[in-house]
Amino acid sequence: MKMKNIGKWALRLGFLIGLIAVLLWSVDQYDYLAPAVIVFFMVLALAFNAFEKLKGFSFTISIFAAVAASLFYPQFFLEIGSFKLTRLIVPMLIIIMFGMGTSMGIKDFVGVVKMPKGVLIGLIAQFSIMPFIGFGLAKLSGLPPEIAAGIILVGCSPGGLASNVMAYISGANLALSLTLTAVSTLLSPLLTPFFMQLLANELVPIDFLAMFWSIIKIVILPILAGLLFNHFAHGRFKWLDKAMPIVSMAAIAIIITIITASGRDSLLSIGFVLIVVVIAHNFSGYLLGYYGSKLLGLDEKSSRTVAFEVGMQNSGLASGIALEMGRLATMGLAPAVFGPLMNISGSSLATVWKRKK
Repeated sequence: MKMKNIGKWALRLGFLIGLIAVLLWSVDQYDYLAPAVIVFFMVLALAFNAFEKLKGFSFTISIFAAVAASLFYPQFFLEIGSFKLTRLIVPMLIIIMFGMGTSMGIKDFVGVVKMPKGVLIGLIAQFSIMPFIGFGLAKLSGLPPEIAAGIILVGCSPGGLASNVMAYISGANLALSLTLTAVSTLLSPLLTPFFMQLLANELVPIDFLAMFWSIIKIVILPILAGLLFNHFAHGRFKWLDKAMPIVSMAAIAIIITIITASGRDSLLSIGFVLIVVVIAHNFSGYLLGYYGSKLLGLDEKSSRTVAFEVGMQNSGLASGIALEMGRLATMGLAPAVFGPLMNISGSSLATVWKRKK
């Protein structure tokens, strides 16, 4: 009850700060607008965290606060002294992927044998719908080539951990979700560079072997290390199990903030178009993943699972690849926008499906 009271007061305060921000914007007081917008999102995140039905959105709202800070004050998120903060992105992704590995086990791969039809449909949907929809949207968007290539890159990435969370919340087939995420991630060193070379090579030069090695280094090796750690030290370090989700969320927030600051000028000029394209990409994945699975004979729970796996991509990996290619400020923008927006849409869809058994 105490948390709900705090949440109610935070909502009122957030509403007041929001009104102040609108007023400051209307009179062109941008020096005061920046802190007002940042505080507004921070207070809103606190308010959402106090209510069970809104709790799932609090992290994404916090991301918006971080993005607002990096848009208004990019200089603080580019370097500290002579140290460029972009150098933190790959190590943070490695930590996130290690955490993903510690939460996985052999059972996540056994599902290939137990649910062959669902896994096959899910994988085909994952590596066909999103790459080709991304290619079509990139062509239609009229965005600069490197930014458009980032849209395709998101589509060519495997599913992420967020899809597992949404499958769990919605009551979908969690075992299938975990298996699809695991298998698509293991296939990504081959399939992601293949589809990028096929679909994006005319926008930016794609080096298959370099991208293959980047994914091995950022994803596969840390996950394998996590799997080994989980196998030999399962249950011995309970503090690590509790800490990894928090560390992963903090790392995601920092990565998105750095990317936003790096591509601030481009984002301000093409931000609206990119947001519309990313939303279309995300929703196409849900719709085609769900109804395609239904047409191919999967049950309701499995169809919902495939929808999440297709619509929700590993945008962190896409960011890491963009950085490895030296195009973080351009190719990295679509993944940075896709991440927070897919969490909002995924959480909303999961909530709707949870109520509709």
